[in-house]
Amino acid sequence: MYPIGIVLMIGLAIALERYIYLSRAKGANRMAFDRGILPLLQKKEYKSALKYSNQSGTAIAAVMGAGVSRLLNQQSREDIEYAMEEGLMETLPRLEKRTQYLATLANISTLLGLLGTIIGLIAAFTAVANADPAEKANLLSQSISVAMNTTAFGLMSAIPLLLFHAVLQTKTNEIVDSFEMAGIKFLNIISEQNTDLQTK
Repeated sequence: MYPIGIVLMIGLAIALERYIYLSRAKGANRMAFDRGILPLLQKKEYKSALKYSNQSGTAIAAVMGAGVSRLLNQQSREDIEYAMEEGLMETLPRLEKRTQYLATLANISTLLGLLGTIIGLIAAFTAVANADPAEKANLLSQSISVAMNTTAFGLMSAIPLLLFHAVLQTKTNEIVDSFEMAGIKFLNIISEQNTDLQTK
C-alpha cells in the first residue's frame, strides 16, 4: 500500500500544479487578448499589437504575434492563418504538459492494488497451509480481508486521479478553443479592414 500512497501523492502534486497553471494561463490569455491585442487590431495599430505580443509572454500573444508579423509583411490571409496554427502547435505542449501522467498514475495505482491483493492471497494460502485446521477458516478470512484492502486503496487512489485528469483536460480544451476563437476574430478583423488580404 505504500507504493500506492506514493503514486497518489505524486498524482495530487501534478494535478494541483497543473490546475493552478491552467487557471492562471486562462485568465492571463483572456486579458492579453481582450484588453491588449484586440483593441490595437481594431484601431489598425498592427506594429503596437506586434510589440505588445512580443512583450506579453502569454501563449495567446505568441499565437497572435505570429499572425501580426505575417500581416505586417503583407502576406495573404492563408499565410497568416498558417502562421497562427504553427504558433498554436508550439503552445500546446506547454498546456498539456504532465496532464497525461495522471491517467498513467491512475492505471499504475489500480495495478499496484491488484498486485498487492495477489501477493496477499499467495501469502494467505501459504500461511493457511501450515496452520492448525481449527484456525484455518479464521486465518484465511483475515488474510483475504487484508489483501482486498490493497485493491480498495488502489481504486480509491485511481478514481480521484482520473477525475483530475478529466478536469484538467477540459480546462486545456477550453483554452485551446479560446485561442481558435481569438484567431477567427483576428482574421475577420483584418479581412474587414484590408480588402487586399484576400487569398492570392
